[in-house]
Amino acid sequence: MSEITGRRWNGNIHYHPRILRAVPDGARRALDVGCGEGMLARELRRTVPEVVGIDLDAPSIEQAREHPGDVDYILGDFLTHPFEPASFDAVVSVATLHHMDAATGLARMRDLLRPGGVLAVVGLARSTMPADLPHDLAGTVLGAFFRATKGHWQHPSPMVWPPPVTYPQMRRLAAELLPGSRYRRHPLFRYSIVWRKPQA
Repeated sequence: MSEITGRRWNGNIHYHPRILRAVPDGARRALDVGCGEGMLARELRRTVPEVVGIDLDAPSIEQAREHPGDVDYILGDFLTHPFEPASFDAVVSVATLHHMDAATGLARMRDLLRPGGVLAVVGLARSTMPADLPHDLAGTVLGAFFRATKGHWQHPSPMVWPPPVTYPQMRRLAAELLPGSRYRRHPLFRYSIVWRKPQA
């Protein structure tokens, strides 16, 4: 049984299937940015032959390395680690962009993709009132329902709250840095961005 369909649940895990569906067929190498204790990276490894997970948090990486499997976990800074440009078929990230300058992070992810590769991000952004009140109310109700029916797993990674960038700002960044990307707002206080890098 996969960890996603098992007992663990939280707002990030809820959107892991969206990330996994975005990975292109035939992808040979994938990068999980801000991999934490490695749940998503291990799911990626089911279909992608080479998966790299990177995170700045040493305890999370230590937990990730305790799991059996063939994921390469790196303790380091995604923005400065010497990855080869255009060396991944998929770059994915969940709840990580708000830990860094979002524009710098998106640009770095874009540059690490091979032509035809896919970038898939699920992130958190800051609500602004009153525009976001309906979304937040719906998210609160839905989150309470899921916690009551599925429980709640608290991940071990550090948290940043509130996120520095608002939802409209993230939409604009995606449009500017990733032309043609698909941005969506989701109920559980999340957004997603999916982008395929044009062929050279």
